[in-house]
Amino acid sequence: MIPVRGLEGARVAVLGLGRSGLAAARALAAGGALPLCWDDNADARARAEAEGLACADLRKPGAFDAIARLIVSPGIPHLYPTPNPVVAAALEAGVPVDNDIGLFFQSFATADWDGFDVMPRVVAVTGSNGKSTTSALIHHILEHVGRPCQLAGNIGRGVLDLEPAVDGEVVVLELSSYQTDLARALTPDVAVFTNLSPDHLDRHHGMGGYFAAKRRLFAEGGPDRAVIGVDEMEGRYLAGQMTEGRADDRVIRVSVTRKLTGPGWQVFARKGFLSEYRKGKQVASVDLRAVAGLPGAHNHQNACAAFAACRSLGLAPRVIEAAFHSFGGLPHRSQTIAEVGGVRYVNDSKATNVDSAAKALAAFDKIRWICGGLEKDGGLDGLAGATGGVRKAYVIGREAAGFAMQLNVEAEVCGTMEVAVARAVAEAEPGDVVLLAPAAASFDQYDSFERRGEDFAARVAAETAG
Repeated sequence: MIPVRGLEGARVAVLGLGRSGLAAARALAAGGALPLCWDDNADARARAEAEGLACADLRKPGAFDAIARLIVSPGIPHLYPTPNPVVAAALEAGVPVDNDIGLFFQSFATADWDGFDVMPRVVAVTGSNGKSTTSALIHHILEHVGRPCQLAGNIGRGVLDLEPAVDGEVVVLELSSYQTDLARALTPDVAVFTNLSPDHLDRHHGMGGYFAAKRRLFAEGGPDRAVIGVDEMEGRYLAGQMTEGRADDRVIRVSVTRKLTGPGWQVFARKGFLSEYRKGKQVASVDLRAVAGLPGAHNHQNACAAFAACRSLGLAPRVIEAAFHSFGGLPHRSQTIAEVGGVRYVNDSKATNVDSAAKALAAFDKIRWICGGLEKDGGLDGLAGATGGVRKAYVIGREAAGFAMQLNVEAEVCGTMEVAVARAVAEAEPGDVVLLAPAAASFDQYDSFERRGEDFAARVAAETAG
């Protein structure tokens, strides 16, 4: 645990008692603050009280009269589409609103660091797609070389559940827009921006607000190095804001759509080959085609971003390349779960939006595509140019018929995962890929994309057994 510093003796309200909220309350108490907790769910409050944490209804008039700060869990809206009433009350009372990410950056450095030979560093990764894989890949590379490291944030552990840093340690954080939007302190040593595509638009009141939330990771503290995907205009704009000129190597530009040129620092992938250029000269090349855990152009983008981040930490190209080959990938992200009778079964349940599904589709040929679910804002038009390899779609979800009507491929309305997998298995031929890439959220039928992916894997195992 990382005890919260700077709030000793202060009464700090904590709204939301899930993983991050409970961790924040514990860390506040460990640092000498007086956490006062609230969650609308009575069971969540009971769990907190069982740990000895005080709970009080923050919705009551005057609840913030003696409160120094409000800590809000990521899933709770603080501005759009409508602020939570407790957040609104805190703002009305003039109480600063923060989250566990802000507390982490406020508290991570300690006096113990004065005795370290190598200062601990924080690598923070954000973006619409690929940030989990990029974060896990950076962490894997660091483990491969024996560097002390921890992984947390939107993946794995809550940030305040981390252990205090040791000499030379690197903490890798995956940060969603919900986390970067509210944190009062954001000071990573290396900040990574993978890409941007429409997502969470209701929460951020459109693409401008969504990009602004991501941009805060770079603008609030100014990282020593910025690794920025420049395949979208927003990334190019962000890189332009961070650099002092074309030769400024504090910004590492990343692309998987074209060769990057110029006197600066660039990492790009074309036709399966990663290239690193500095001062106009190629200094490294990696063949990504044989890296089983990173299939497709979207994973090559993740590889480029992770490569750039690790190079900025001083790791050699060949060491990074060796670590790529031992990376097994993440569950529910282009994860091969079975190969039976010449048919490959791939679980990409994390493809919860149109852009991520399009990238998954681009990674394979002869696809039996399982898709559908809770459709997000913006419709499915972005899939139109990505379905050339699809032989047939098998559509799930409560609104499967409406979803299927928007597709430009042969589609069968299946409704449930059980029916979709059974039909895909029955019709698949050797050389086909049965791919779960929903292009939609899971909440119409599942409580998470993980549960959806687990159901897919279980159905595949049942249908292909024997």
